[in-house]
Amino acid sequence: MIQGSEFESRRASMVDYQLVARGIESPLVLEAMARVAREKFVPESMQDCAYDDGPLPIGAGQTISQPYIVALMIEALDLQGGEKVLDIGTGSGYAAAVLACIASEVFSMERVPELAERANRTLVSEGFDNVVVRCGDGTLGWPEHQPFDGIIVAAGAPAVPEALKHQLAVGSHLVIPVGSEHAVQSLQRITRVTENEFRTEDFGAVRFVPLLGEQGWS
Repeated sequence: MIQGSEFESRRASMVDYQLVARGIESPLVLEAMARVAREKFVPESMQDCAYDDGPLPIGAGQTISQPYIVALMIEALDLQGGEKVLDIGTGSGYAAAVLACIASEVFSMERVPELAERANRTLVSEGFDNVVVRCGDGTLGWPEHQPFDGIIVAAGAPAVPEALKHQLAVGSHLVIPVGSEHAVQSLQRITRVTENEFRTEDFGAVRFVPLLGEQGWS
């Protein structure tokens, strides 16, 4: 079983060889990825694989995303620090923890109750007291806390949910995989340019579990 110092060494190597080497540049993102103990956010039986260059199962048919993909999506939000962010698809809570190192407030939604409860326990035990986890339909967002300075979605949607677009603050970004339920999706960044104008950019091919909900897959 790997011990604490070895995890720290693997985390540093992950930042250097999986993130920096692939073009992740944001100091805030790199510092956050170096800080969060990813091994705490995977099942105990998978901890030795926590810093592998790929996704890992976390139960309930869900996965924790590859470290590079987490960093890429968070970097695409272009956060400067101190923002209010909406995280859709809490999963194990890992991405919420990384976001919490940068943003002042993270509102994280998870559809599966057991994952929401477990993620909340882990986040609390790891000292991330600026994350609120809620179980519900993430495709509808979290209207009572809008507008958000960034929204990140860790599941593939058939189209960009209108509810999420309209909970963005003007000038802010929504990062979401869009495409087929069972194939490769396109990672898109939607920027709210004005109240009624949005711009879309393509960040390349990704593969995520389907986004289920009223404005996602049925």
